[in-house]
Amino acid sequence: MKRSAEVLEYPASLDETIARMKSKLEGVMPEFEIKLKAEYAHKINVLKREMNAVILGHNYMEPALYHSVPDYVGDSLQLSALSAETDADIIVFCGVMFMGETAKILSPRKTVLVPSEEAGCSLAAGISAADVRTLRNRFPGAVVVSYVNTYADVKAESDYCCTSGNADKVIRHLMDEGHKRIIFLPDEYLARNTAAEMGLPFFPANAGEDTLPPDKPAVIGWHVRCEVHELFTVEDVRNIRRQWPDAVILAHPECSPEVIAEVDVAGSTKAMSDYVQNVDAPRYALFTECSMGDNLAAQFPHREMIRSCSLRCQYMNQITLEDTLDALEKCQYRVELSDELIERARPPIDRMLSLR
Repeated sequence: MKRSAEVLEYPASLDETIARMKSKLEGVMPEFEIKLKAEYAHKINVLKREMNAVILGHNYMEPALYHSVPDYVGDSLQLSALSAETDADIIVFCGVMFMGETAKILSPRKTVLVPSEEAGCSLAAGISAADVRTLRNRFPGAVVVSYVNTYADVKAESDYCCTSGNADKVIRHLMDEGHKRIIFLPDEYLARNTAAEMGLPFFPANAGEDTLPPDKPAVIGWHVRCEVHELFTVEDVRNIRRQWPDAVILAHPECSPEVIAEVDVAGSTKAMSDYVQNVDAPRYALFTECSMGDNLAAQFPHREMIRSCSLRCQYMNQITLEDTLDALEKCQYRVELSDELIERARPPIDRMLSLR
């Protein structure tokens, strides 16, 4: 689990908070905005200590938040694991609602807050529990793997969860157990790309059982896509190649298979972050939510990040320092799930974590 170095020690003063944020974010944000945001960050860091709260920050958070208040930062798999381990009384999940739900499922007796009630997800909204039940009836005996980017009721209908960081491990595990029909929900591109990586055939959810190979494993996918990642195109990749021919291009596997075929590296946000940290290259371009490129530029100032992306997730963009402070001060936007739903949704998450 990655501890955020910026908050290992709580700032003793507002001036110190401003100085730390300026040293990290100079060149990423204008100075006047850093000073403004630092006031909120300082109040949050003081308040979370008083309330025994832990703040989790997803890689897609705005730079001012990402580099000031999270106790831990990372991708959904990393932060999900921490949700089961923290001894804090309050978990503030600076991410979207399905992430807060996952934290609540793993820590049901803790207070879990998501700073904005508008922080949804197009993928999570694109699949329902009823859809999963319909697919089970269409493909009897199939095992259901739901991306962690789903709501709790969908997880409760699933056998396993996964993230973009361990989807291949989950599918390989199921193949080793002898499963031939693997329903992979809900992101179509992640399902297609994972199947291709593993040399497995992909079939859409409206395929008939009789069209699937009888003796070989097959991945069955849904028909929704991330509204951010599906906007990246092959021409975007080629434009980067023309302008920066020595750049390494990294893309999230929620991008289309055509884009993935053109880039140098495909992987989760953690895989991309690790690559930038550990692999020397003249420069790097990320095909994912653009805040991550800004965050890596600030985190690794010795790396040259090509920050030409303008695609922001409208839902991740709802989470701000201002709303995070309000959430703590008012203890608002609590994640509430029934005990019955938590009990049903927990096993597939635990199975995911056991394979990380």
